[in-house]
Amino acid sequence: MFGFLAPRPARQLSRFRERFTGRSLIVHRGFSGDWLEELLKQPGGGGYFRLDARTLPSARPTPIEWLIQAHVLPLDLPQPLLLQVREGDVMVRHLDRGGRAVHPSEIAWFVEELETRHHARLRFGSEPGRIEVSLGISVNDNEAQSMLEHLAG
Repeated sequence: MFGFLAPRPARQLSRFRERFTGRSLIVHRGFSGDWLEELLKQPGGGGYFRLDARTLPSARPTPIEWLIQAHVLPLDLPQPLLLQVREGDVMVRHLDRGGRAVHPSEIAWFVEELETRHHARLRFGSEPGRIEVSLGISVNDNEAQSMLEHLAG
């Protein structure tokens, strides 16, 4: 009935990739306490594009809103989420531990190990607009292993 409003996946994905390749994003449903202020104090913390998933529109989404609604939120991962957009994929890691967001200083450690320790990988398929999803570490596993190894010496 409203097919004319539905975004074309190939066009949305192409526009998303043009805008966000090489960037990191944080998808959230609001921040508690001084979490955002702490993030902004971290080296590079102000460089994260932040998207509040509570305000996503259902009709005529922008390319980033389309990707989040169609491919990231259906993964049903705890929020906030860290997304690193690369040439061929999007790496996803949630930033929740025990029902609370991890301290923003841990994000750098998560980024360091994202290739091997991610909760999901959204790989851009060979067909235009196609995204293939593969799951990584357990949703219950969200320790920054590289940080723990560093501290252990």
